[in-house]
Amino acid sequence: MAQTWRCSGLRWSADGPVLMWGGGRGSALSWGKRVAFGVVDEGVRTCVGARGNACPVRAVVSGRSAGARCEECARLDRAHSVAADTMADDPRPYRVYLAWFGPGMVKVGITGAARGSARLLEQGAVVFSWLGQGPLMAARRTEELLRAALRVPDRIPYAEKRAVRAALPGAGERLEEIRELHARVMELEGWPESLERAPFQAVDHTEVFGLEGLPPAIGVVSELVAGGVVSGELVAAAGPDLHLATGRGVVVVDTRLMTGWELTAVRGEQLTVPVKEWEDRSVRQDGLF
Repeated sequence: MAQTWRCSGLRWSADGPVLMWGGGRGSALSWGKRVAFGVVDEGVRTCVGARGNACPVRAVVSGRSAGARCEECARLDRAHSVAADTMADDPRPYRVYLAWFGPGMVKVGITGAARGSARLLEQGAVVFSWLGQGPLMAARRTEELLRAALRVPDRIPYAEKRAVRAALPGAGERLEEIRELHARVMELEGWPESLERAPFQAVDHTEVFGLEGLPPAIGVVSELVAGGVVSGELVAAAGPDLHLATGRGVVVVDTRLMTGWELTAVRGEQLTVPVKEWEDRSVRQDGLF
């Protein structure tokens, strides 16, 4: 029987993207490297569990689910999370940031100060700048202030981020939109006193993600299936996404769809999983689906 692995998702290190596997082993990725794997025949996708614990019933989950968790494990994973506002007494410092993903796509968010810029890499932020640092609830109130006063969203769908990666403007234009918004934010009244403001200092991930000269993608893998194969040459990576050059053109693989499956090594250049093609890649789309 062929050896199988379970993917734990994509992680970003100081040296670039790393595919993680069960047991803690990682496969560092670099531009030009062939990424090839197959889903075991007659396999099913099972829940990955919650907070480091296995799903007690090994529930079968949808191939299209980015979370790969059953309803109960998803609830447990969200419990006591920053996103769910269940950790108001968390004593650790948090940072507020502005993240730019493309023209007209800027969001506000918060992340633990100890994590550095890892959260921005995980989200696929092309450019970002810190806004300030302070206690969790002060960071959360600042986030709410931006949403209310300037209508800055706290979430941008991955479909929209993917649709513009191959047509990003030059470095100066990439920085200008977030620079102007940062200046407007600093003029707002109502900032929490306990949040220390940060000056504008943009960080550009274009080179880190390999986006310079990125060919337009023909589409995105919509799900993995039993017996399916994915194989292609890595040309870029951003957030959880791998951009692979295949015989059909560049295809985006969301590595979150790889979790929960038993995967095996394959040879060749096949692509036998469902791909949702993009009907018009010349202009920004509102969504892929």
